[in-house]
Amino acid sequence: MQYEPTLNRAALIDLAIQRYFAQVDAKNMDAVLDCFHDEALFCVQTAFTRHAGKAELRRMFTDFFECWQTIIHKDFTCTVDEKNGRISACFEAVLTGHDGSVTRLFNTNFWRIRDGKFQEVYVYMSGANPLV
Repeated sequence: MQYEPTLNRAALIDLAIQRYFAQVDAKNMDAVLDCFHDEALFCVQTAFTRHAGKAELRRMFTDFFECWQTIIHKDFTCTVDEKNGRISACFEAVLTGHDGSVTRLFNTNFWRIRDGKFQEVYVYMSGANPLV
């Protein structure tokens, strides 16, 4: 299904990078969940996992935030389809464990936007899925 686009290029990038990833890195649960529709779908394609709805997303992010001392997403390359309200981003995720161990992932996310929020998120990861 195609949703009516409501965000311009700059707003799509802001949603993905500042409103979402910056808040994930800050472990700001309310701000992260505010980026999603109530019935949003979040799929990690490379791990065959799927989370549907804010309750499942809250549980997933709670576990993710608790597992890592620090979370950093950086070096973004975004591709924007303003006409259809879609965006993708390639980036590096640097996850530091409570024991000081570091996990680096090189990921790509694809988002479908509806009414200025994520309706669908598809994630491709270079390593093991920390979003279970």
